[in-house]
Amino acid sequence: MAVRGLQHWYGKGEMRRQVLQAVDLEIRPGEVVLLTGPSGCGKTTLLTLVGALRQVMEGSVRVFGHELRGSSRAERQQIRRGIGMIFQGHNLLRCLTAEQNVQMGADLLADLGYRARRDRSREWLRAVGLGDHLNKLPHDLSGGQKQRVAIARALATEPRLLLADEPTAALDSRTGREVVELLQGLARNQGCSVLMVTHDPRILDIADRVVRMEDGQLVEAGEGERLWGSDRLPDAGMGPVQ
Repeated sequence: MAVRGLQHWYGKGEMRRQVLQAVDLEIRPGEVVLLTGPSGCGKTTLLTLVGALRQVMEGSVRVFGHELRGSSRAERQQIRRGIGMIFQGHNLLRCLTAEQNVQMGADLLADLGYRARRDRSREWLRAVGLGDHLNKLPHDLSGGQKQRVAIARALATEPRLLLADEPTAALDSRTGREVVELLQGLARNQGCSVLMVTHDPRILDIADRVVRMEDGQLVEAGEGERLWGSDRLPDAGMGPVQ
């Protein structure tokens, strides 16, 4: 995945506001990159552009060797089949069980039969600690459990690129750690590129590289002081146990 000179705006005329400015970023296969920065600085916008969810306005975004700028909707849909996405809103279908939601991800693997896709869904749900919740609907799950279902769904696609927006935000420290180690294992074992937005200082050690976004621009950040913009790491939590 390679981004060069990426720029993006919202609004028109006097209301137009630039949110990304000349962003350059490259992630190699098997590399885990953490992205941090204050709220509203453009992190999620960058994820949606790399994830082929928005049209690229200016600059270059190449995913799996394909240029997204000027691409058609059909081309972007095809590229998204190789991308796993974990966003804060969960985006689970309310009428489907946890297992069925995860199987939606496995269904993208055309070479697998129904039984194999079902088994894969159950394996990933067990991997995120939800083996006893296969048949529960989203309204019967806590916020943290919904987040874990969304993570399992993304992993079930066997993605070549994984984009994660605060995947540990609704999780306690132990579960959050287990989840990011799953993502790290995916990168190491399957050569998946991982770009993860986070504000959690306790997972820095899983990253190959850390970048920080400020005012729509990226800067390299290799140390805690530079990463978090203070003279010490914050004592931030991941939230209550869910």
